Amino acid sequence: MKALRLYAGPKALAHIQAHGLSPQHIATVAGAAGGPKGLILGPLDRFIFGQWLPQSNQKVDLVGASIGAWRMATACLQRSVPAFERLERDYIAQHYELQPGQKRPSAEQVSRQFGLSLLDFFGGQVQDLLHHPRYRLHVLTSRGRHVLAREHRWRTPLGYAGAFVSNALHRPAMGAWLERVVFSSPLDSQPAPLPFGTGDFKTRHIGLSEANFNPALQASCSIPFVLQAVHDIPGAPPGAYWDGGITDYHLHLNYPSGIVLYPHFQRQVVPGWLDKALKWRHKATPFLDHMLLLAPDPAWVQSLPNRKLPDRTDFTRYAQDLPARVAAWQCAAAASQQLADEFAQWLHRPDVGFVQPL
Repeated sequence: MKALRLYAGPKALAHIQAHGLSPQHIATVAGAAGGPKGLILGPLDRFIFGQWLPQSNQKVDLVGASIGAWRMATACLQRSVPAFERLERDYIAQHYELQPGQKRPSAEQVSRQFGLSLLDFFGGQVQDLLHHPRYRLHVLTSRGRHVLAREHRWRTPLGYAGAFVSNALHRPAMGAWLERVVFSSPLDSQPAPLPFGTGDFKTRHIGLSEANFNPALQASCSIPFVLQAVHDIPGAPPGAYWDGGITDYHLHLNYPSGIVLYPHFQRQVVPGWLDKALKWRHKATPFLDHMLLLAPDPAWVQSLPNRKLPDRTDFTRYAQDLPARVAAWQCAAAASQQLADEFAQWLHRPDVGFVQPL
């Protein structure tokens, strides 16, 4: 059974028809939010950043939200392949001990443990990461405004209810509650230029530094009500910062030029976290014309444990049975090597007929 499917926007498809696909054609790599679903992209990450892209020498923008931001930051490490292997091991092994009477870990407990794991993972490597000779990192976060400016036990649920209603009516209206804040690698004492347009949604652009790297990355991964918001990130406007997937779940951004390579876990590129149930927003738009998206075949997904990708419901499904969840996630991650193998085979002899419209 084939595992991999390729989908392309019209301009990316025209490029492949005329020139094939070589590593020097890639301008941007995107990494979506999605929690444990990102585990199936580990072999693709190790192939793309460990074998394929090093065959070229152009600058490449890496754009990520949530687990995608962690993946893209990992790509900027000097020894990215073993770092990707460690990311997979650490993510699969994460476990939160429950206190007597607890049904789930508290947001404070998860945030504290996750923050320590990020410090350990990137410790001593941040300066090199931020000044990678080729890769320019862009970490997306969501900053609360007005009632969401500070995390609070009743104002925060109220604010997210308002954001949900506003977003359902008109996506830009959600900007009254939350704004996109992008933290980018430094370039000549300024944040590196963004590889996408920002006319679609209220956006701020901040430079990444050693002082704000860990808070920004933790904020990008801070799912509301599961983790605590990160407040007052150095060098950025004051306030509460949450998961970048809230404003930009699958990075449905306005990429104006260059091939955007997107290892993803599904065909649809959903704009924001609150759009998951709004099926009419799951269609491709001209924003994605330059995108080549790699995704698993839905039939292949049925062959994985529980007939699905790993996801956050597995924490409830397996409860405190850590060995069972670890075994299921390890099985899915190992099976995903087929995705990388098939992409490498396709690159050796690109078959345009295999590429479907995005």
